[in-house]
Amino acid sequence: MAESNMSAAALPLRMSPVASVSRRDGVVNEIRRAVVLGTIKPGEKLTEVQLSEWLNVSRPTVREALNQMAQEGLLVQEPYRGLRVATLDAAAIMDLANTRMALDMLAATAIVEDDSGRRMKMVEDSWAEYSRVEMDPDPVIRHESHVSFHRSLWAASENALLLRLWPVTEAHLTIILAQDQAARADPVRAHRVHEKLVQALRTKDLDVIRKAFSEHTMRSAEELIPLLGSAIPQKES
Repeated sequence: MAESNMSAAALPLRMSPVASVSRRDGVVNEIRRAVVLGTIKPGEKLTEVQLSEWLNVSRPTVREALNQMAQEGLLVQEPYRGLRVATLDAAAIMDLANTRMALDMLAATAIVEDDSGRRMKMVEDSWAEYSRVEMDPDPVIRHESHVSFHRSLWAASENALLLRLWPVTEAHLTIILAQDQAARADPVRAHRVHEKLVQALRTKDLDVIRKAFSEHTMRSAEELIPLLGSAIPQKES
C-alpha cells in the first residue's frame, strides 16, 4: 500500500518538461506573429521541414504546434496537400461577425447584471492596459493588445463556456485582424471604436451596448470586405 501511495505521489514528476511545452508555444507564437505581419499569408502552405529549419526546433515540436493551430482553426488540414493558413471569404467574415456579436452581447449582459461592479472593474482594467500600448509602433503588440482586450470582455463575464470557445474565435480573429491591418492600419480609429464599447458598457443600457458592438463588429466587417477586394476568395457556387 505504501509503495502504491509513493508511486502516486511521484506521478507529477513524470509530466512533460516545461521547456518542451515552451518551445511548442514559441513556434505557435512565431507563426501567429508572421500571419499578423503578413509574412505568412492566408492560404499559404506550411511544412514541418521548412519551419523546423527557420525556427531551429525539432520537427516533432513543430508538428505539435501545427496540430494545435489546426485544432484552433488558424491552420487547415487538406488531404494529400498538408497544412495551410486558413482563408476567410466574405461570407465567412460576416458569419464570424454575427457569431461574435451574439457572444459579445452574452458577455456584456453578464457584465452589466453584476451589481457588485467587479466585472466592470475587470473591463476598466483591460481598457487601461489596451490604451497603454494601442499606439505602439509594433503591429504585433497592437494586435495582441486588441485580441487581449476582447478576450478580457469574455473573461469579465465569468462565463466558463465563452472562455472555452475563445481559442477558436481568436484564431479566426487573428486572420481577420491581419487582413484589416494590412488594408487600413489606423490605431486612432481602433481607439475610437473600442472606447465607444467601454463607454456603452458603462451605461449598463443593453440597447446602447448592442449599438456600439454592432458598429464595432458588424460595420467593421462590412467595411473590410470591399477594402480587401480580390484578396478575399469567394465561395464556389
